[in-house]
Amino acid sequence: MQDKDDNGKGMMTEALRDKALRDKSYRERALKLFPWVCGLCGRDFAGKKLKELTVHHRDLNHDNNPPDGSNWELLCIYCHDNVHSRGLAAEHGGSGGERAQDDTTQQPFAALAALLKDKA
Repeated sequence: MQDKDDNGKGMMTEALRDKALRDKSYRERALKLFPWVCGLCGRDFAGKKLKELTVHHRDLNHDNNPPDGSNWELLCIYCHDNVHSRGLAAEHGGSGGERAQDDTTQQPFAALAALLKDKA
């Protein structure tokens, strides 16, 4: 019976390691593709604050990582938690709160041209 427990721990450790590698891989690619700006609140993340910028999977499938990044958006940890909290509330019959702005009118990269101009 000891062997089963050890095997289960080994499988769990391996699965966690694989997930960490996969997460690191798509995060690094997303940071190369997109400006370091939260797609919802528009805050800029540079230097030490970059660790607060996360990759959100639009379809919620963490295994869907196309090379062009079309399933990703960079969100700060606060907006990312908020997006997932709304989703959980909706799954459990709640409204998940009202959005400050409708998805169809939101322009997360409206100030991008000015940010890129400053870096050039």
